Amino acid sequence: MPANIVTTEDLSEFKEELLSEFKELLLRYEKVTIDKWIKSGKVMDKLEISPGTLQNFRINETIPYSKLGGIIYYDEEEINQILIKNKNLFLNDKS
Repeated sequence: MPANIVTTEDLSEFKEELLSEFKELLLRYEKVTIDKWIKSGKVMDKLEISPGTLQNFRINETIPYSKLGGIIYYDEEEINQILIKNKNLFLNDKS
């Protein structure tokens, strides 16, 4: 009976397949994306706003957020939905 020898290449391939399957499961069942939660800096860059404007958006509940350990996080999907929702407002203002 021949011995099955596992090579480093076999282990690497197995690792990649396993990671790929885990990512697929997370996306399918938990609807979690790798960049789901973003910090204030990325939100300000994306919206091209100042820290004060972002704070005002939090205060008047324009943008939902979570705070953990003094760090504020935003759901990137919600930010995108806010942009889409307000898109028509900007288009209508030009007429």
